[in-house]
Amino acid sequence: MNLKGRDFLTLMDFTKDEILYLLDFAQEIKKDVKSGHFLPILKNKNLALIFSKPSLRTRVSFEIGMRQLGGNSLTLKQDEINLGIRESIADTARVLSGYADCVMIRTFAHKDVEEFVQYATIPTINGLTDDCHPCQIMADLLTIKEHFSKLEGLKLTYVGDGNNVANSLLVGCALVGINVAISSPKGYEPTGRFLNFAKEIAKTSGIKVEILNEPELAVDGANIIYTDVWASMGQESEAQARKEIFKPYQINAQLCSFASKDVIVMHCLPAHREEEITHDVLEKYADVIFRQAENRMHAQKAIMASIIG
Repeated sequence: MNLKGRDFLTLMDFTKDEILYLLDFAQEIKKDVKSGHFLPILKNKNLALIFSKPSLRTRVSFEIGMRQLGGNSLTLKQDEINLGIRESIADTARVLSGYADCVMIRTFAHKDVEEFVQYATIPTINGLTDDCHPCQIMADLLTIKEHFSKLEGLKLTYVGDGNNVANSLLVGCALVGINVAISSPKGYEPTGRFLNFAKEIAKTSGIKVEILNEPELAVDGANIIYTDVWASMGQESEAQARKEIFKPYQINAQLCSFASKDVIVMHCLPAHREEEITHDVLEKYADVIFRQAENRMHAQKAIMASIIG
């Protein structure tokens, strides 16, 4: 499947077949790495990484992943380039297009990434914005496929803040045939356009897309329970208030008992133990959660290899 030259900004830009192709490709790449074979698919290619938001997993997975593909990467922090401040986003896009073969941006406003793409002549990857986190969901789907050997027909329940991860989970799950339920406090549900996209797919695919404020009802029959921090970067001033609001949405042993017997728990990390997830539940499912983190690298390698070419 030819995806060369495509941007990877949101999963809404891709079809079911394209996502499944990338997941299959990621599995092949991961198998090669585990057997000690590193194919130089991107030899002499260069990736520029822009970080307005810091990250352990995003930086390491992209840098090492690019190296395993035979390419090079250069990391640019916000205080080094001040995206959209020191010079315009348009000019930054034009400059980097003359140096690199691909750009990854991890920032706050999604409109900044969209503006960058308007002026860039090389593929751009969304490493996270306040609206969505497509690379994370590709890693999640890869982990689910590895664990259950399928995607269609499963049920995933996300419990917590209806943030960028929840938005992208709605889209990703709907596209590949996973029933998805989101349980958030009133006023903290996912963004409407992502929910509406998932519901439109559900009309023809037959999957269920549900928004429920009661976590016990939401996890009923779930094969996967998923959570994230209650306060994301940029919401530090709300952290204390959110702890009180989200207390009933903690992933603990009691909540897991309402789910399917084969349930697994996932977390995109970093985790705040004893807040959104208890220590005992995280440790019980640590193998899944940290394989999920590793799969960021393999999923992103499939994306880079496909769009850079």
